Amino acid sequence: MSSQTLTFDTVCAELQARQAACDPAELQRVWAVASEAYDDRVHWTGIPLRQHVLQVMEQLAEFCPERDAMVACMLHHVLQLQEWTLPRLEKEYGKTVRSIVGGVHLLSHVTLRGRRTSIEELKMLLLSASDDLCVILISLCDCIVLLKRAKDMPVEEARSIAQDVLHLFAPVAARLGIYHLKQLLEELAFPIVYPSDAESLGEQLDRLHGEYPQVLEKMRSDVAAFLQRENLPAAVEAREKQGFSIFRKLREKGASSIHGIYDLFAVRVLVETPEDCYQVLGHLHRFARPVVNRFKDYIAFPKPNGYRSLHTTLTDLPGLPPTVFLEVQIRTHAMHQEAQYGVASHWLYKEGGAATARALQAAKILGSLALQETLEDQSSGLAQLADHIFVLTPHGDVIELPEGAVPLDFAFTVHSTLGLHFQAARVNGSIVPLDYELQNGDVVEIQKRSTPQPSPHWLQLLKMSSSRAKLKKYLLLRDRPDHVTEGRALLNEELKRHGLPQLDSDLSVLRFVEGAALNAQEREDLVAKVGLGAEKASSALNRCDVLHGKLRHTEPQRRRMVTSPLGGRTLSIEGDIPLPLQFAKCCKPEDGYTGELMGIVTRKAVVMIHRKNCRMTRQSTPSRHITVHWD
Repeated sequence: MSSQTLTFDTVCAELQARQAACDPAELQRVWAVASEAYDDRVHWTGIPLRQHVLQVMEQLAEFCPERDAMVACMLHHVLQLQEWTLPRLEKEYGKTVRSIVGGVHLLSHVTLRGRRTSIEELKMLLLSASDDLCVILISLCDCIVLLKRAKDMPVEEARSIAQDVLHLFAPVAARLGIYHLKQLLEELAFPIVYPSDAESLGEQLDRLHGEYPQVLEKMRSDVAAFLQRENLPAAVEAREKQGFSIFRKLREKGASSIHGIYDLFAVRVLVETPEDCYQVLGHLHRFARPVVNRFKDYIAFPKPNGYRSLHTTLTDLPGLPPTVFLEVQIRTHAMHQEAQYGVASHWLYKEGGAATARALQAAKILGSLALQETLEDQSSGLAQLADHIFVLTPHGDVIELPEGAVPLDFAFTVHSTLGLHFQAARVNGSIVPLDYELQNGDVVEIQKRSTPQPSPHWLQLLKMSSSRAKLKKYLLLRDRPDHVTEGRALLNEELKRHGLPQLDSDLSVLRFVEGAALNAQEREDLVAKVGLGAEKASSALNRCDVLHGKLRHTEPQRRRMVTSPLGGRTLSIEGDIPLPLQFAKCCKPEDGYTGELMGIVTRKAVVMIHRKNCRMTRQSTPSRHITVHWD
């Protein structure tokens, strides 16, 4: 259908012809709203936005989409308009439509034109950014529409789009088993990206066709006639390997000639049952000689994306030399439908509850593929994307956040300065409250103050530990004296509650925390954290080694008694420090020595016992010293 004559009525008629599960009257109402919203706006390719959307709808119609998919397709550009937001979409058309439009909007910002994200990360994004297959399907249909208009674009722009299609969208379509779209995308993009290679392959195929006129049709009719003679009802289709697939295979082999490619020509045999598939296979192996190691049973062992079929390659075909090979794919009609449309094939069945079952199966496959992709890419350093969302800056950069993240998390993730200068946030053009939970595809714009004025209250709103850490660091530095004063008061109150002495000027109680010796600055930092509210006074004291026993026993031990393994002598450790002890090898105090001792807390949280006059005690930090006596 020419884009100049395409109308909404034409698309609607196509949907009705395919018996899509859509109400024409409802679609008409939605299109009236969308058409008014798009008004006279122009798509970036230069054609009216209405026409672009109609062409994507026409492409999607082939999949017999359900109501939500078709409504979302009609509205998939409205988020570019200031008066349209995700909450409005949900209110007027439902949560599913909101999710689909948001996902397509997100992908339209990060792919194709001016993208800044790597292909591998985008593959992950395509498989993980949405739980709904419709997001990917509409995006793929959009790509096909763009490629069909590539000749009207600047050469470099068309080439850039076609490269992303070959290396991103077509592989994702294959990953989901939607080979119909994969082949169409590759067929359109290959000559744009590799014009000379496409021309060379075309010339080789023309010479082969000249040498063996109608070779593919002859193979198809010979196979069909043979099966008919054997009384095996079957439909036989023929196909020639596509240019980009040939090009890729030649590259893998380091070859330049199409001769020797086993699957250059193929026929597809469609039968009724899986049992018929195996029966046809046995007969075809009598029709011509099977090639060794070229048999694949994807019925017994389907591919991860659900693809099922029997594959075999034949040679010594009647009337053809042994250098000509024929790949044969044998499958049922249902398997063929699934092979062409992959996880989208459930839309094409009109079997009541079976459609819902297939929809659930499709969602399960999509989820498993996303997980599989994630696990495979972890080795290359890509982060796990489960339970994450993707939002956009006004410039179209993708920001990955955990589910439940708020605009403050977004601001601190973009840059600490942006977070500290935060004043308000616009999401999809509208001001939102601080506790607004961001959604996939949201476009977030932060309004800044001229000077930073962060509030401790933000700590309760932030969902990301990294954001909270940045805010805590700033607040500690800004109001440190006040926090120290407040923290000292809270700690003293807690000490009083346990009947213990108040903090001294050196904060001695905080000298050792969880086995680590704190210097004066670190002790004050801990007091400031308590004053800030980042840690409770009770928690801070319970982590102190000196008070570890005192806070838990009514009659605390003042000393820890330890028996030396040499001679049975006993050591007395001041403060009951609950750390392992070792005798230093440098001065060997356990070897008959009766003089004064000194303990030093090492970085490995071990108290090392030295003779007091050992040179190591003079070189060590005084704050790490522990008093030790022979008892």
